[in-house]
Amino acid sequence: MSFKAPVFVVHYFHMPLDILLEGLLFYKSAPLKKEHIQKQFSVSEADLRMTLDTLAARLESGATRLLETEHEIELVTAPALAPFIEAVRKNDTKGDIGKAGAETLAIILYRGPLSRSEIDRIRGVNSSFILRNLLIRGLITRSVDKKGNGYTFSITPALYAHLGVTRKEELSDFARITDALETFVTEQAESTTTS
Repeated sequence: MSFKAPVFVVHYFHMPLDILLEGLLFYKSAPLKKEHIQKQFSVSEADLRMTLDTLAARLESGATRLLETEHEIELVTAPALAPFIEAVRKNDTKGDIGKAGAETLAIILYRGPLSRSEIDRIRGVNSSFILRNLLIRGLITRSVDKKGNGYTFSITPALYAHLGVTRKEELSDFARITDALETFVTEQAESTTTS
């Protein structure tokens, strides 16, 4: 059975909603609430259902699938790719985390939980790849932020145990390092607003 989603005009985009939704899911790389999607695209529940069916059918022959729960949707890799993805994951976790990984981990360790945009602002570069690497290694966790608009990253209990502490305040020079980070972030914010 083939489903055809209606074409919606979303702001200035004139393309099928299933394509816009796929792009949004790819960009966010995280589950999205159906309710938020309905509001964002100003569509009914029935139109969203038809769009999800269209997208799922279109993705069926490719490398990604539409994962759907009662309240959320997400793009995931096709089950047939699981062995390949696992081999890539194992390869990604070989070796050390590198300077950028250590820097990002320290920022989360001393300042977390933080959103990706906060981490990017402190580092001055996009941290998506580094955060993915730290997540894969089990060094950080990702949680929905309190507003439900995105995610925050924090240190895993396993990392605290490995460091021999039970909370971040027990880290050596915690007060000095957090003060230095606060000063840096404040100065950076001030220089951005004056530029």
